[in-house]
Amino acid sequence: MHQDVICEHQDRDPVSTTAPRLQATLAVPFERSGRSLHSGRHATVRVSPAPADHGIVFRRHLKDGRAVDVPAQWHFRESQPLSSAIRRDGVLVRTIEHLMAALSALRIDNVIAEIDADELPIFDGSATPWCEAIRAARRSEQGRPCRVIRVQRAVAVEHGQRRLEIGPGAGLHVTGHIALAHFGSIDWSGAITPDSFEREIAPARSFGRYVRAMAGRAYGYMMQNDFLQGVSPRSAALLVRGRVLGGMRLPGEPVRHRILDLIGDLALAGHPLEGRITALHTGHELNHALVAALMRDTTAWVLA
Repeated sequence: MHQDVICEHQDRDPVSTTAPRLQATLAVPFERSGRSLHSGRHATVRVSPAPADHGIVFRRHLKDGRAVDVPAQWHFRESQPLSSAIRRDGVLVRTIEHLMAALSALRIDNVIAEIDADELPIFDGSATPWCEAIRAARRSEQGRPCRVIRVQRAVAVEHGQRRLEIGPGAGLHVTGHIALAHFGSIDWSGAITPDSFEREIAPARSFGRYVRAMAGRAYGYMMQNDFLQGVSPRSAALLVRGRVLGGMRLPGEPVRHRILDLIGDLALAGHPLEGRITALHTGHELNHALVAALMRDTTAWVLA
């Protein structure tokens, strides 16, 4: 049983409040391939350096030979089950949240991510494979200041017991909470820095109840629908009553993964965010609702 798991991270990589942060890209490209969570199909992603002020852009290579660019920005977001997705000119790219979280937390601002399918690989359900690839490719600063969205006053969204709020604060700090049957309350709180993300958040895997995941996979197969066709104990932390098959990687792994997804979804704001976040039972829909609410309320933040 994992009840009342509370982890307070002491920041070992503080965000400087004096020296301006510079934009960064990759020193060299990297390529990763694997099976996708929902379609179950194989996908290859090549992530390459891009110039300053370019942002994160996904380039989808279609079977007819065309290549369509889909910027990772909040107004291109499309609702998809159990994942984050963007669409432009009818072209979909989905399950982007783990790569987006890794790029955001490791402070990579400008890349082109080319993909030969509509869904990114899931790997083991965590962001660690993406972090390892980014570290191997190395970060390259670009000599231009990185502008950040600095929250000036609180903005919140909620749905039932789910609530997500961002308020003023230095750097990015997240307090997350969920409560699961047979597990009880699970909490994590800490500053999000490259170091804390890689150690405390990135290893946490997508999770779900084993019975529900297998039922969803069977339903998708019978209905010929791309839903959970790649789910297995190799691609997710599957819960059986009060335990995780194979064990938890980290104390309170489920809430840490919710924070991982949150960081990836917040990255669709288009600039790094500075503020303090409280996340109670959040998920992709609420994450994107907060980004949209914040971006539309231009009195709640400044671009510094």
